[in-house]
Amino acid sequence: MSLFNMGEKAYLMLADGQVFEGRSFGAKGTVIGEVVFTTGVTGYQETLTDPSYYGQIVTQTFPLIGNYGVNSEDNESARSYVNGYIVREWCNSPSNFRSEGNINDFLKEHNIVGINNIDTRRLTRTIREVGVMNGVITTEDVYAKRDELLEKVRAFTVKDAVKAVTNTETRTYEPGEKKLRVALFDFGYKRNIRQELLKRGCEVVVVPAYTTAGEIKELAPDGIMFSNGPGDPAENVEIIGNIREIQKLGIPIFGICLGHQLMALANGGKTEKLKYGHRGANQPVIDLESGLTYVTSQNHGYAVVGDSIDPSVGRVSHINANDKTCEGIRYTSVNARTVQFHPEAHGGPLDTSYLFDEFVKTMQNA
Repeated sequence: MSLFNMGEKAYLMLADGQVFEGRSFGAKGTVIGEVVFTTGVTGYQETLTDPSYYGQIVTQTFPLIGNYGVNSEDNESARSYVNGYIVREWCNSPSNFRSEGNINDFLKEHNIVGINNIDTRRLTRTIREVGVMNGVITTEDVYAKRDELLEKVRAFTVKDAVKAVTNTETRTYEPGEKKLRVALFDFGYKRNIRQELLKRGCEVVVVPAYTTAGEIKELAPDGIMFSNGPGDPAENVEIIGNIREIQKLGIPIFGICLGHQLMALANGGKTEKLKYGHRGANQPVIDLESGLTYVTSQNHGYAVVGDSIDPSVGRVSHINANDKTCEGIRYTSVNARTVQFHPEAHGGPLDTSYLFDEFVKTMQNA
C-alpha cells in the first residue's frame, strides 16, 4: 500500500530557496539542520540512532524505507540524534521475523520530524552538484514564513556536537570471558563498536569524551579506542590536547571515523570539509599495504588531509577509491592505527571487521 497520498502536507526548503513539497510522517513541527544523504539500502534504524548524524537532516537515497520494520535490538544508541528525516516512500506493512513496529511510529516515539513523497533523486543530485547545505522541514505553510525561515536556515551551524552526545559517566561492560580491558572514548560511539570488542573477550570501559591521560592511566587499560562522533573535528581543541598526552602512555590505540580525525589533528595533521561527504554502506576503500579493495560503511562529512601527515609520524594506509581521500593512518611514532570507515558495520558490509582482530593482537603483544 503506497503512503504517497497519506499524511498532511509538509515542506523541505533548502538554504538556496528551493522548496520540495511532500507529505508529513513521524513527528510534526519545524526543524532546521544540515541536509545530507546516505546511500544505504538497509540499516535505516542504525542511521537514525547513530550520534554522528547530530544536527543533520538525513536523506535516504533508496526509494523505499521501512520494509523490514524496526526492533529494540538494532539501535546504535539510546536515542536518535538526527534533526529530521527525508524519504521517497515509507512502508507501513513491514515484513520480517524481527520486526516490532513500523518506521513512522519509531519517528514519532523519538520526536523526529519526517517528510516523504518528495523527489529524493533530485534532492541528492542538488547536494552532489552544489554541496551540503542547510535546510528546514516544516508542517507549517513554508511560503507564509519563507523569509523568516530562510534567515534561520542560513544562520544554522552544528556546534559543540561531541559535547552534546557524549555520556558524562563511565560505564563498564563485561564479556563472557574477560581477556583484555579497552577504554572506549565516547565521542558519540555506536553500540556495535562495543559489541565487537565484547565478542573478542574485551572488558569495555566507556569513558566520557573529555577523559584525561591521568584518568586513563589510573584505569590501566590494555587498549584505547577513539570512537566515531559528529561535527567538525577541529573544534574539539580540549580533546585533541588530551589525545596528545594519552598517546604518550604507550597503550595501543585504535581510532574510528571522528577518532581517526582527532588522532591526526593531535599529531599535526589537518582536516577538511568534503563537498557532500561519504555516507552509506558501499564506499570502496583501497588498502595500500595489500592492494586489496574493501567495501565499507561510512558516515562522515570531514576527512584527514593525507599530505598533512608528517612521514616521521605516520603514513596513509588506506584511501577512498572514488576520490582518493585519506581513509586510514598507521602511526610509526606511537602505537596506533586509525581508519575513517566503520569496521563494525552493523547494517553494512563486514569486509573490514578483521581490524578488530588486529587490535586485539596488538594489545596482546604490547
